[in-house]
Amino acid sequence: MLQQYIDAIEKSNIVSRTDVKGIITFVNDEFCKISGYSKEELIGANHNIVRHPDVPASKFKLLWKTILNKQTFKATVKNKAKNGSTFYVNTTVTPILDEDDNIVEFIAIRYDVTKEVLLKEELFKKDTQLQELNKTLEMRVKVKTKELKELNRTLERRVQEEISKNEEKQRVMFWQSRHASLGQMLANIAHQWRQPLTELSLTMFGIKKAAINKDENALMIFYDESKKIIRNMSSTIDDFTNFFKPDKEKHYFDISESINESLQILDKIIKKEMISIKTEYENIEVLGISNELTQVIINLIQNSKDAFIHNSILIREINITTKKEKDFAIIRLQDNAGGIKEKNIEKIFEPYFTTKHTSQGTGLGLFMSRMICEQGLHGSIDVKSVKNTTTFIIKIPLQKSSINEK
Repeated sequence: MLQQYIDAIEKSNIVSRTDVKGIITFVNDEFCKISGYSKEELIGANHNIVRHPDVPASKFKLLWKTILNKQTFKATVKNKAKNGSTFYVNTTVTPILDEDDNIVEFIAIRYDVTKEVLLKEELFKKDTQLQELNKTLEMRVKVKTKELKELNRTLERRVQEEISKNEEKQRVMFWQSRHASLGQMLANIAHQWRQPLTELSLTMFGIKKAAINKDENALMIFYDESKKIIRNMSSTIDDFTNFFKPDKEKHYFDISESINESLQILDKIIKKEMISIKTEYENIEVLGISNELTQVIINLIQNSKDAFIHNSILIREINITTKKEKDFAIIRLQDNAGGIKEKNIEKIFEPYFTTKHTSQGTGLGLFMSRMICEQGLHGSIDVKSVKNTTTFIIKIPLQKSSINEK
């Protein structure tokens, strides 16, 4: 039975014995396997054959002081294998005494903790990177806030210049009422940040859970997700700032790519709320800012999601289609969330009009969506509600000259 105990220990642990001078007298197969040395190379050699040069001499002085005092030494030790690679072992060194209480040899029992140590180091590295990323985000928010304040100082003049270019009285009233103050701009940013902040909170919880479970793959996935969300949040600030710049640069982009970007951003909430999204695209390019259209689609899907919840809809479906009709690109987004009451349908694009509780919405989302469609994309957005379905129709003019060039 004693021999069976010895065999069990040797097969499940890394075992070595040395004489009182540290010369190896015995190693088991596990020791050879992790170090890369054969038994012939190890037996008769000093135990510092696996000593890593990074380990300070003071640690080995403490080891010898402890075991020569006939006490057991325990520590996590960094070692170097024959091929130069590094491995970590939790080590327990115990002095063996004879009947006269004299030390006759030392026995060391170890187990491999390399993966755990490396994962802990990687987690610390990623945590440091994330902290640095957060600092950068805070700095960007401060810079963009300062830019928004500066923008607000000249906003009234910009509005007046725009009004002077437009002869229609309705357009004059539109710009006077919509470019009122910086507070409205900040409220819009808060509206667009509500969803990604929720996503970021869930992702950070996932990072914590993955770290506890030592799941390196999940940790990297959640870390990459958090960086993507933060970049999108930063991009949102840029989008709102650029929206009011008269010289903002526009480019041709595929509207299906912009829609897919919004679906990726909202992927978690779509899955969480069990919403079925069906898409049917034609390849259509328009002139404008891709991120602006993405913000519009995000807002429409979020409104559908809120309506599904408010109306207790069990089977939740959203259909998104794109197609060319004459000289326009048409985007239709239809949901079965219960429809819109007739008394509200004419008001839903007005600023600060909302059917939600004030804690859930400000009414600025659809107002900003209309501004983007009309001013950013030179198109329009409309809504129809039949029975229990609601359909938003976005109409964007195609640039004939660019089509002919292609």
